[in-house]
Amino acid sequence: MDRPTPFTRAPSPPRLSAVLRQFPRGFLLSATMLGGMMCAQMSGTAHADTPPDGPRRSRPIHAPKSQPQAPVSFSGTVSNTDPMTFQADHVAYDSRNGIATWTGNVQLWQNDQIMRADKVVYDRNTGIASARGNVAMVEPDGTVLFTEYAELSNGMRDGIMTRLYVRMQDNARMAANGMRRTGAKVNDLTRVVYTACEICARHPERAPFWQLRAYDATHDMQHKRLEFRDAFVDFFGVPVFYLPAFSMTDPSVRRQSGFLTPGFTPHDRYLGTYVTIPYYWVIDRQSDVTLQGLFSTRTGPELTANYRRYFSNARLNLTGGIAYDTHRDTDYVNTFGQEVDSSNNHGIQGYIFANGQISINKTWRAGANIRWASSPNFMRDYRVSGYGQDTLNSNVYLEGFGTGSYSRLDAEGYQGMNQGVIHNQDLPWVLPRYTYSYFGQPDSLGGRFSLDTTDFYVYRENGTSDQRGQLSLNWDRPFHNSLGQIWNLTLHVESAIHRATELNQQPNYARTTRAQVEGQVLPTVGLKMNWPFLRSFNHNTGTQILEPIVQFLAAPNTGNSTSRNIPNEDSLSYEFTDSTLFSLNRYAGTDRLDGGLRANVGLHNNWTWNGHQIDVLIGESFQEHIDHNRIPYSGLNHHLSDVVMGTHIIPNQFFDFDGKMRLDPYGGKVDFADALGSAGFSHFRVTGGYLFEPVTPYYYYAQRPYAQAAPNVYYKPVSELTVGAASNWDNWHIAAYLRRSLSRKESVAVGGDAGYQNDCFGLDVMYLKQYTTIGGQQSNSTVMFSLTFKTIGTFGING
Repeated sequence: MDRPTPFTRAPSPPRLSAVLRQFPRGFLLSATMLGGMMCAQMSGTAHADTPPDGPRRSRPIHAPKSQPQAPVSFSGTVSNTDPMTFQADHVAYDSRNGIATWTGNVQLWQNDQIMRADKVVYDRNTGIASARGNVAMVEPDGTVLFTEYAELSNGMRDGIMTRLYVRMQDNARMAANGMRRTGAKVNDLTRVVYTACEICARHPERAPFWQLRAYDATHDMQHKRLEFRDAFVDFFGVPVFYLPAFSMTDPSVRRQSGFLTPGFTPHDRYLGTYVTIPYYWVIDRQSDVTLQGLFSTRTGPELTANYRRYFSNARLNLTGGIAYDTHRDTDYVNTFGQEVDSSNNHGIQGYIFANGQISINKTWRAGANIRWASSPNFMRDYRVSGYGQDTLNSNVYLEGFGTGSYSRLDAEGYQGMNQGVIHNQDLPWVLPRYTYSYFGQPDSLGGRFSLDTTDFYVYRENGTSDQRGQLSLNWDRPFHNSLGQIWNLTLHVESAIHRATELNQQPNYARTTRAQVEGQVLPTVGLKMNWPFLRSFNHNTGTQILEPIVQFLAAPNTGNSTSRNIPNEDSLSYEFTDSTLFSLNRYAGTDRLDGGLRANVGLHNNWTWNGHQIDVLIGESFQEHIDHNRIPYSGLNHHLSDVVMGTHIIPNQFFDFDGKMRLDPYGGKVDFADALGSAGFSHFRVTGGYLFEPVTPYYYYAQRPYAQAAPNVYYKPVSELTVGAASNWDNWHIAAYLRRSLSRKESVAVGGDAGYQNDCFGLDVMYLKQYTTIGGQQSNSTVMFSLTFKTIGTFGING
C-alpha cells in the first residue's frame, strides 16, 4: 500500500489561519500493515444514549469563525438549480474562451454549499471550476474540507480533490490522498486516516494517540455513514489490529438507527459465556427504541427493549425484558428462620421498569414510576439493574408547587428483592398518601408560621393496616439582644389520629388484637439561645467563633404507656447524635414523639483561615422523663444523656476528617462512632472510614413487641472498617478499596479500578468482589474491561 500524504501546514490567509493551524504538519500515516489479525465490522451509531429531541428545535451548526460561515439553517442538500454567488478581490473574463478567473480571497456559495480559495478558474463551456491555494469547503452539516486543489462541476456537486484534510464534529479529523465527489451525496476517498485525537502542538510530526488507517473509504453524506475498507487501528503510529471492513456513524449525527457495539463476557457465574447484540431504532425526532438480545451458554436467551418518547409537556421511558431462565434454585431458610420457596424462579421470566411525567400547567405535574420483576433470581441471573436492593418501589403521584407551599398525592407499592430478610406478603401498600407543606412570610409579630401534614392509608396482607390523619403546626419567632445573644421562641403542636387493625402483627406486635382508634396531641414550647463570640487570629486572616448553645423544651410526657396502641409506620428508627441534639423530635417521623421537660446544651467552636476549617460541637441533653426512651443503647436511657460530639476538620490541603461519637458517661464506653477521613496530596490520596454501634438496629422491630426484650440478633454489634486509596497522574488513574466487618471477622466487599483517559481515548479495568449473601446465594466476582474511542464508541468485556 502506498504511503498517504502526511498532514502539512499550509500558508494561511487571514480568514483561514485559525482553522489550518489545527491541521499541523506531520499527521503521518504509517505504511506498515499487519494482515489477517482481526475481522470486525460495526454499524449503527455510538449515540444511542442521546435522548430524542422532543419539542426542541434543531440547533444550527456553525462553521468556525475563521472560515466562510454556513447558513443559519441547512436543508441538508445541495442544489444545482439555485444561482451561484461569488466575491473576489480581482475578476478577469476571457469572453473568447468563456473562462472566468477570480483571484484573491475568492468565495463561492450556492444554496448550502460554500467554498473559499486563493484562485478559481471557471470554464463556462464545461461548467468546471478549478480552485487552487488554501481551498476550504463548508458542507451543509458543518464539515469543513481543506485541500490545495479542487476541480468541481455540476454546481459543486461533483468533482475531485487532492491531498484532502477534513475537520468534522467532535474534533474528528480525516485525511486522504484524494477524493471523488458524486452528486454531493457520496465522497470516495483513497489512502485514508481518521482520528479524534488532538495533534501535539510541540511535536506535530508525531502520530496521534490512535488513528484508523484504511486503503480506501466512503463517506455517505446522505445517510451519514463512514465506511472503511482494509483498515488498521494504530496506537502512536504502530498498527495494533486489522479490520477488513469497518462502518460507523458520521460524527455529526446525534441519533441514527443501527446496531450498537456488541458485548462479550467470557465467564459469568449464572450466564456462563454470553454475548449481547443491541440495535438502536430512531422512530422519529421525539422517540426511539433500543432492542438487545442476550445469548448465553448456561441458560435461555433474553430480549430487552427500551422505549423513550418526549412530548411537548411530557416524557415517557419504558424498559422491559423477557427470558427463559433454566436455573432451578433450592429452598433455603432466611435470617428469621422462615423457609423461602424458590419453585417459581425459573421458566418464563420478565421485568418492566417504567417512568413518565407530564406537566399539567405551571403549578401541577403528574407522574409514575413502576418497577416490577417476576422474581429476584431472574434479575440476578440476567444482571438486571436493581438486584441487590431490598425492594423494588413503584408509585404514581400528583404534585403541585406554590409560593411557600408544596402538595403531593401519591400511592406506593413495594416488591421484596432480598427474600433472605424480606417476604412480599410482609410489605405494605400505601393507598394513598397525601402530603402538604406551607411556610409563611413574617407576620406582624416577627414570627413565621408553618404547617405540615402527611396522611395515609397503609394496607398489609400480613401485618398492621393503618389509616392516619396528621397535622403539625409551628411558629418560630427569632430575636436578639444587646449582649449579642440570638434567641428563637418555638411554639409547636403535633397531632394525629389513627385507625388500625391487626396491631398484634408486624411491625408493631402490640398485645391487642382489636381494631383501635387512637390519637395523640403534643404541644411543645421551646426556647433556644445561641451566644456567639468572635475573634480574629493569624494577623487577621482567620476567625474563631466560640458559641455556647442552650435550649429548653417543655411538653407533656410521652412514652410506651401513651403510644402502645398507636401504630408505628414512620418512627422505627431513633437517632441521637450531634445533628439531632437540638431537634424537637429525634424520631424519623411523627408516629412516636419526644415529650417531657428537656434541656439541651452544647458548645460550638469554629476556626476558619485561608480556606481551611476546624468545626467542633459537643453537647448533652437532660430529660426529666425517661420512660419513653427504653430503646437499648439509644443514648437517652438516663436523666443525663450520652455526650454527643461532632467534628469537621480541614486543617490543610493534605488532610480532612469528619467524625461523630456518642459516649456513655455512666459506663465510660462508646455507644456510637462514625468517622471518615482522607490524607494525601494532589496525585495520591488514602481514605478510611469506621462505623461502630453495639447493636444492629435493623432487627429491633423484627419479631417481638418493642416494649419487651429485643431479639438476640438485635444485640449483635456493628463494627465495620473501610479503607481505600486512589492515585491519578496526568491521564492515569488507579483506585482500590476494602470494606470489612470487624464484628463478624469477614470482608464485605473489595474492589479496584485502573485506567487511562485522554481527549480521545479511554481504558478502564474494574474488579469487584462482594461477600454478602442475597437470596440465599453469595455474590461472585465481577471484572469489567472497556475501551472507548471518541466518536466511534465503547467496546467492553465483562467477566
